[in-house]
Amino acid sequence: MDFNGLSIDQAPPISAPLRFFLTAPLFAIFAGFLIFFSDASALMSRYSLESIVVTHAITIGFFGFIMLGALTQMLPVLAGAKIPKVKFATTYSHLLLSFGALFMFLGLLQNNALFTSIAFVALGSGFMMILIPIALAIKGVSNFTATVKSMANSIAFAFLIVFMGLFLLYSYISGNMSELHATIANIHSVLAIFGFAGILIIGVSFQVLPMFYVAPKFKNFCKRRVIWLIPAGLLLWSALNIFDETYALLAKFWITLFFWAFATTVWKKLSARRRPISDVTVWYWRSASIFLTLGAFLWIFDEYFKHEYIVMVAILIGGGFIMSIMTGMLYKIVPFLVWFHLNAMGYMSIPTMNEMINKKLAALQFILFIASLIGFVFAFYMPLLLEISAVCFILSMAILEYNIISVALVYMKTKKTKPEFDMSAFK
Repeated sequence: MDFNGLSIDQAPPISAPLRFFLTAPLFAIFAGFLIFFSDASALMSRYSLESIVVTHAITIGFFGFIMLGALTQMLPVLAGAKIPKVKFATTYSHLLLSFGALFMFLGLLQNNALFTSIAFVALGSGFMMILIPIALAIKGVSNFTATVKSMANSIAFAFLIVFMGLFLLYSYISGNMSELHATIANIHSVLAIFGFAGILIIGVSFQVLPMFYVAPKFKNFCKRRVIWLIPAGLLLWSALNIFDETYALLAKFWITLFFWAFATTVWKKLSARRRPISDVTVWYWRSASIFLTLGAFLWIFDEYFKHEYIVMVAILIGGGFIMSIMTGMLYKIVPFLVWFHLNAMGYMSIPTMNEMINKKLAALQFILFIASLIGFVFAFYMPLLLEISAVCFILSMAILEYNIISVALVYMKTKKTKPEFDMSAFK
């Protein structure tokens, strides 16, 4: 691995990101059970309450928690920016977001205005409590690299989608749906997938692929232009959807063009890496490239089918692209965190990063996950596959949770022993 350019002395406490990583698969398991017990026809509609709850269990609970956890760790390490009050911010935002999400799910499913109101306050304050310190940290960065720029763009979109989400949630509390509700909901979902998650993934890949996989570095055009061209396309598409939907398809082409290019570039970088050793994380990156290509292609042609396949698009891009990369990166980031923090405390006889994860279990988790995604797609034509796919998905996320916990236990057990090297003299 290449650690050049990392500000390892700025790393936050391991508890800051780890609490988000440990919670994320639990929300995915919850989503799996909702899918299993829901009616297939309800899940096929993006506006049904069941579909909304399942979507947000994945987007807030899985995507959101992993991205926020990764940002609290990677922003200080990659950019040397110290997040103010990081322990306080991560502890209480994690609690507020966890309870807020659960109250939101209960409030929507039970049509309970009180629960939904609690969720409105908890989610709003929880997101602000973590996003504002991250934004302040980015503002103070002196070396504004391509990865930091992507983080800045991602956080800007995060603020937008949070405010949009609160607006939509308030509509359910008040019972008054404005004429813009469906339009805002559509923009909210696209900015969350491509703006918050997509841009962050692209920016982080500039650093992660060369560091973890010894892959060739990205070209300057990708680093300097793409992270601005994609936000421009997203803002143009959003404006056209509000003011003149006739030309929105042109902006769609703009967005998908760069994400197709990214999918192709990732595949080529992995093929050209200097250490062509394959593991489950490489499988996740490659499968993510395939799912992104298929999902973006379908997103374009869904315009001609009156958005009949928009849920399938969400499965391919949200599940196949974003969830694949995030799951694969958990297998790299969490062992790295444990190894890094133990090594910094003077522990030398610790397992390597590759030894901390059970490779056979990780491979099984990958197979179950990919099988569940394929099953969800074909469930559009064979509803019987929905329950089988939900079981595969639940088992996959349960194994992921076990694998993360097992790495965390390595840290806890090792800390109970005496370090081989006394680091106190260097503090």
